[in-house]
Amino acid sequence: MADIKVTVDNITVTVPEGTTLLDAAHKAGIDIPTLCYLRDINEIGACRMCVCEVEGARALVAACVYPCTDGMVAHTNTEQIKDYRRKTLQLILSDHDQDCLGCVRSTNCELQALCKRYGVDNTEFYAGKKNEFTIDASSPSIVRDNNKCILCRRCTAACEKYQSIGVIGANERGFDTYIGSAFNLPLAETSCVNCGQCIVACPVGALHENDSTAAVKAAIADPTKTVVVQAAPSVRVGLGECFGMPIGTEVEGKMAAGMRRLGFDAVFDTNFSADLTIVEEANELIGRVTNGGVLPMITSCSPGWIKFIEHYYPELLPNVSSCKSPQQMFGAVVKTYWADKKGIDPKDIVSVSIMPCTAKKFECGRDDQSAAGPGIPDVDYALTTRELGRMINEAGIDFVNLPDEPYDDPLGESTGAAVIFGATGGVMEAALRTAVEWITGEKLGKDLLEFQDVRGVEGVKEASYKVGDLEVSVAVASGLANARKVLEMVKSGEKNYTFIEIMACPGGCVNGGGQPIVPSSIKNFIDVREVRAKGLYDLDAARPLRRSHENPSIIKLYDEWYGSYGSEKAHHALHTSYVERKVNADHE
Repeated sequence: MADIKVTVDNITVTVPEGTTLLDAAHKAGIDIPTLCYLRDINEIGACRMCVCEVEGARALVAACVYPCTDGMVAHTNTEQIKDYRRKTLQLILSDHDQDCLGCVRSTNCELQALCKRYGVDNTEFYAGKKNEFTIDASSPSIVRDNNKCILCRRCTAACEKYQSIGVIGANERGFDTYIGSAFNLPLAETSCVNCGQCIVACPVGALHENDSTAAVKAAIADPTKTVVVQAAPSVRVGLGECFGMPIGTEVEGKMAAGMRRLGFDAVFDTNFSADLTIVEEANELIGRVTNGGVLPMITSCSPGWIKFIEHYYPELLPNVSSCKSPQQMFGAVVKTYWADKKGIDPKDIVSVSIMPCTAKKFECGRDDQSAAGPGIPDVDYALTTRELGRMINEAGIDFVNLPDEPYDDPLGESTGAAVIFGATGGVMEAALRTAVEWITGEKLGKDLLEFQDVRGVEGVKEASYKVGDLEVSVAVASGLANARKVLEMVKSGEKNYTFIEIMACPGGCVNGGGQPIVPSSIKNFIDVREVRAKGLYDLDAARPLRRSHENPSIIKLYDEWYGSYGSEKAHHALHTSYVERKVNADHE
């Protein structure tokens, strides 16, 4: 493709032919505002915030979709353009709930930021007709408030193109248009998988997690309860963003310190149960391979993925590992082993998790997730990274200047294999480190410990490894649209894998629906997934122990409690079951 020269606001840049005006301006150091645009999934030129003047063009053009030509001269900041953008913002505000002070997205709202940028603090159109919608809080994970929706369609694009689900879309026409489900069903009655990719795509407060912070604070204040918290691997490379730190900053020690200051009675690390998941999962995989079990075996860590297969591919449920997710395994250990050691009645323990994932809220309420007995859930409340950030901020804790503190023992110890769970391919790599050593009986050298073929943010990755006398073929998929591709190849017989890792969110948990929301002005030009994942791989490389089966606390847990990997006692507490679910009528 030939290079061309384009002049944007008197700055001449060289770009490949076909480059959009938006990208050419970015190369020139000029920020053209957008609201509807999300690279690769929502390039529709609908919101009109990015309109610019191109010399020779008959009208203003949408920079996000307008292709540059050689010698083109464009203007992005004339008085006419600025006045046009102000009017556009006023029209959007005319049918927008402007309760900004009470909005969860206040100060991190793209509409609010643009209104401030262009000096729009009221609208001459606000006295006109307005739509009024009932807030849909039916889902345990996601709240939809169409009174704040600006019809950018970024949420629908994420649901359809990232996840191949499409349970939400534009209904009605004209002024009556709204984003909703087929037949206006509540979200909880659809085949939504609770992944929250719609939330992180939304530029305003029309979508947010179903907040559990009030219940957690009430539990902390209850002297009859012992409130235990765990934090997932990817939270430590996301939480800092809630306090203005650079994307991907690793805040593991500050996070432990912050949670301790919030009043949790014990502060633990989900990395511990990530190691636990690996030893159980690797044991299950080896058992299937050697005993003629159902293959390929597919990972079970991502609750959005599990709900997806229950809805759309129930015939493949026997392929899914029976291992609970690290969140649920941790809760099971806390309310059995830890409760026994501490002499606490499991009914008096409140188990809280901090997750990058909104689907974890749904997972807490799944059946067969009560190791301590009926009516005692493994995990009581799952909070997102954002919810923890809000709790820390509300408590007046100076997070940035907190000292690094360790997690509590014995459920705070982990290996490098555990921390990479947060990146796509991380579960696969961690499992391979253990499975290869167990199968061959030989310790992997440092140069063989990193399985680079399964790293990276590509939607589908494949690799094949010679393990002793076995040929192990693996696949890694992130984003459910990519999962669908892999599953279709498995069903057709086109591919014969041994082991598959699937994460619901593109890039894995680092890009989960509960992570800090990055504005499109940054996300369209920086791969946030790569930046956050690097923090996890750096932590892994620095760990003295990098294989899950080497974790001393895991070894002690089996010696004192479970007896052996995959034992009856371990299976009762650490494994689960799945159910076939109905699919929306429009997807049948």
